[in-house]
Amino acid sequence: MSAETPAATDQFAVRRQQFRAWRGERPFWAGLMVLLSGLPIAYFPYANLQIGHLTLAMATTAGAGSLIIGVLLVVLGVSLWFQKHVRVFAGVAAILLALVSLPVSNLGGFLIGFLLALVGGAMAVAWAPGAGPAGQPAVMAGTGKAPEATDHDTTLLKTVDGVDGPNDLSGTNPANGANGRHSAG
Repeated sequence: MSAETPAATDQFAVRRQQFRAWRGERPFWAGLMVLLSGLPIAYFPYANLQIGHLTLAMATTAGAGSLIIGVLLVVLGVSLWFQKHVRVFAGVAAILLALVSLPVSNLGGFLIGFLLALVGGAMAVAWAPGAGPAGQPAVMAGTGKAPEATDHDTTLLKTVDGVDGPNDLSGTNPANGANGRHSAG
């Protein structure tokens, strides 16, 4: 008898597919790079390197600044995962924090954190949500049904309910409440 049951492998496959779908809807790799960039930037100013009996302390006077930059980069990385609409702000902020980390935090965590933040921030700014498969209609959340068709013809002006002419946005149409007067003067 096998240790694995078919239900367990199917559940693993389902969870893996769910994670792949979740990962594909957001700038996952950009968030991971920004998150990982905060770790060396925050760690190295507080680390002591042991070389035999020689202890090399890499502490700087701006250790608190390094810690703040590192924590902010970790928070920006997590926000890229869970708040995908802030991707441009988080990407630009990650790039700026990477540049600030050069003089503040031992060359940005010995260039490791600097490069990760720079590349991750650029990936976050450049990321755009992908379109769904062309052959399948979009599915409304929670219902499992495809949304109903909408009017895609936006080239013609539509009439307002109760008014015979097109929707005049100049303010001279009595239906708009202007009574023939312009509101500019």
